[in-house]
Amino acid sequence: MDTEQKLERKNQTCSIPDDLAIKIVSNLEIWDVCALSGCCRFWRELCSSDWLWEDLCRERWPSLDSSERSSVEGWRCFYIKRHKEMADGANVVANFVKQNSPTKSLEVGDYLRSIEQLYTRGLGFKDVVILLFASKESALLNLVGVHYSIFLLGVPADLVLEALRSCHISERLVCVRWWKLGRWFYGFRLRDESRCRRVSLGDLVSDKEEEVLGVLHRGTIHEVLRVQISVADGPCTLWG
Repeated sequence: MDTEQKLERKNQTCSIPDDLAIKIVSNLEIWDVCALSGCCRFWRELCSSDWLWEDLCRERWPSLDSSERSSVEGWRCFYIKRHKEMADGANVVANFVKQNSPTKSLEVGDYLRSIEQLYTRGLGFKDVVILLFASKESALLNLVGVHYSIFLLGVPADLVLEALRSCHISERLVCVRWWKLGRWFYGFRLRDESRCRRVSLGDLVSDKEEEVLGVLHRGTIHEVLRVQISVADGPCTLWG
């Protein structure tokens, strides 16, 4: 049944004008489309339209190649299959982070490896927002998503900050500690330096904490001997 036929049926159950009904479903997020489809037969048929699911697919995966979808596969089925692939990839990374942070602390080597895994599995920014920025996930996994979005996907910081705020996780705190070799001064090497910063996810994507994000991105290199990230449940203390 095409869209026009579905709209003709609409008059029996709904008084919303045809063009408005199409505009409504065209501007909904995926979860709202699924919820609306349960209202009545008209909305269920309209919300399952192939043109709508094609738009949802291209919005979530802008670089999508149509050849990735088989000719006999509807866009809704393709969306569900692709979402499952991305969710499975995100779960692998989430389990990796959890296994390597039994005390809610993650060494920077494991942190950077988790970001590489996201890149290998091809997650896009919408995938990150839906799967990694969920409030049920740990602040460490949220941070992995932030870093991946900025450095590997090249998403502008203001868009990342907007997504953090819409997911209500921008104020979540992490503690970043790093240990640097002492500088040489007139032939003498000064004492090693241990630094600690307690920061919010929102501040990390702004200019306020550019140094901390740079430390996380570089990892243990040159004079930096160790970097550790932890959930800031309490005070952020220096290493002994």
